[in-house]
Amino acid sequence: MPSPHILIIVQNLPVPLDRRVWLECRALIARGYRVSVICPRGPGDPGFQRIDGVDIYKYSPAREASGFLGFAWEFAYSWLRTAWLSLRVWRRGRFDVIQACNPPDTYWLLALLWRIRGVRFVFDHHDLNPELYLSRFGAPRSFAQRLQYAGLVWLERRTFRAADRIISTNESYKAIAVKRGDRMPGHVAVVRSGPDTRQMRPIVPVHPRPADRINLVYLGIMGPQDGVDQVLLIVDELVRRGRDEVTATLLGFGDCLDELRSQCTRLGLDDRVTFTGRVDRVAIAEHLSGADIGICPDLKTPLNDVSTMNKTMEYMAYALPSVSFDLIETRISGADSLLYVPSGDVSAFADAIERLIDDPALRVRLGRLGRERVSSLLDWRPQAEAYVAVFDQVTGFSQPGPAVPDEGSLPAVDTEGRTYVDIHDAVEFDRFIIERSAS
Repeated sequence: MPSPHILIIVQNLPVPLDRRVWLECRALIARGYRVSVICPRGPGDPGFQRIDGVDIYKYSPAREASGFLGFAWEFAYSWLRTAWLSLRVWRRGRFDVIQACNPPDTYWLLALLWRIRGVRFVFDHHDLNPELYLSRFGAPRSFAQRLQYAGLVWLERRTFRAADRIISTNESYKAIAVKRGDRMPGHVAVVRSGPDTRQMRPIVPVHPRPADRINLVYLGIMGPQDGVDQVLLIVDELVRRGRDEVTATLLGFGDCLDELRSQCTRLGLDDRVTFTGRVDRVAIAEHLSGADIGICPDLKTPLNDVSTMNKTMEYMAYALPSVSFDLIETRISGADSLLYVPSGDVSAFADAIERLIDDPALRVRLGRLGRERVSSLLDWRPQAEAYVAVFDQVTGFSQPGPAVPDEGSLPAVDTEGRTYVDIHDAVEFDRFIIERSAS
């Protein structure tokens, strides 16, 4: 049987920048599948790339949208560009399965069109768009708002119904797919977005923070629902308390980045807060290895409460003690390796950070707990097996071997030549968690 060809569609991030999708691509390749991806083009990206056996077709993204008509145009533009590129992929080699990753919930129609050619459809359920609407705008009141919300629910239902199989990122999302999508539980698989902890582990930072500083870090998208403004309020609160040693580094980009920079200036924090903008895996490893405390500022909303936050698990992978607003799925990811405070309570969040600053032994304990939990329970390897099994079921194809090949002993340095911290040397590992620098 020839190797099945999987076409993966992503709209909200380029690949391989989208970590989950890239891990999925590599898992499929490792098990003998052929993989193509259609996604938007990142800064400086070519229109076509072949990386590690994956063919990546990219289109120029739509201009930044605002308002209902702006988002409708963005979705329509991206859908048409994706549809056109899918024809190009087909001409180079027919594909057997389309995997569409949301947001948005619009590619079910493209999947139905390709079903005429015998193509199956797998929905990789990344976000809850109806809950995203409620989190950003509240309960719909006007006729136009109710119409927009009803449209999102309808699109989601159509996606659930059209899919041959659904992949959900956690049990909360699976329950929604079963209930709202009226799907059989056996047709919905949970594949968590766990990090590859062999690759994602602390390095000795090339540019460590000064010994008399404590650096907070945020990693993620900066949209209205992500609560990054809370980070600035927390830093401001700590400064007002006389915590002159505190600085913060905010990694990422999004709709709110310019607004956040303005807020930072208004609060007088420009000398304490660094915005990096878009970062790659090399920069993420440097910053998360060199920081002292991870910040999870996502407020309790209908979306955030049931969503798995990738940043939480990435902080854990780098043995970074963290503080989070108290969310259902964040507790499932972090368990007792994080400190939790009531949603929106900036003062309590600052209290928890001060507790970590003043108690190095607590930082060590939480950093160790997080690293142990993410590597033993949340690692990508078992998730990769569950992910590939979905395509084995859909295609009837099966090739022996691990979805993430065993690469032997852990290397001492990363691809950039930076030294990994010896996490098996208890004394050195504890020292590093406190000092975040070379011995």
